[in-house]
Amino acid sequence: MLYIVATPIGNLSDVSQRSLDILKEVDIVLCEDTRVTSRLLNRYEIKKQMSSLHQHSTDEKIQKVLEEYENIAYVSDAGTPGISDPGNKLVQRAVEMGIDVSPIPGPSAVISSLSVSGFPTDKFLFLGFMPKRGKNKVFEIIKSSEYTVAFYESPHRILKTLEALVPFVADKKICVCRELTKKFESIYRGDINEVIKQVEDKQKGEFVVIVSK
Repeated sequence: MLYIVATPIGNLSDVSQRSLDILKEVDIVLCEDTRVTSRLLNRYEIKKQMSSLHQHSTDEKIQKVLEEYENIAYVSDAGTPGISDPGNKLVQRAVEMGIDVSPIPGPSAVISSLSVSGFPTDKFLFLGFMPKRGKNKVFEIIKSSEYTVAFYESPHRILKTLEALVPFVADKKICVCRELTKKFESIYRGDINEVIKQVEDKQKGEFVVIVSK
């Protein structure tokens, strides 16, 4: 069995009991960064073999670990694996090999942000991480979307991205979530120019941007 285990996006207390039980029971824990995952395992006194699996991991490594271990857990650095992280490659290969895959649900940055946005979320469009190049094509998608739109952005690019987005969403409401569940959790709301002013001095942490339909 391959378990896809959601882990906290910030506050370690958000981990579910079922997630902890699975992490204790499996033969190995695959993770994006063993240093990050070790903090969670140490917090709950779980001693388990770990191995890194990230976007640069080869198909050969994925194949080998799936063949070598009977019960495996995969966790990303934070949140639900497979959502804007390399977990989908692992799942795809497991399915091809006839290995059962089971989701262990829990925190997700995009879902958490949508839940506090106040915007319609019966339907939404998630665009993952904003690309470094070709942003205007993505901005056009946001502008014309009939649904609420969500995307991730890094602290190094958040301000430039919001400023470049202005002409595309001048008539829409924006919600930007920063460091959700952490000590300095912040949620900024308003039109995009209002939000830019709020974000200007807060360019640290991970950001989720929600644009109303």
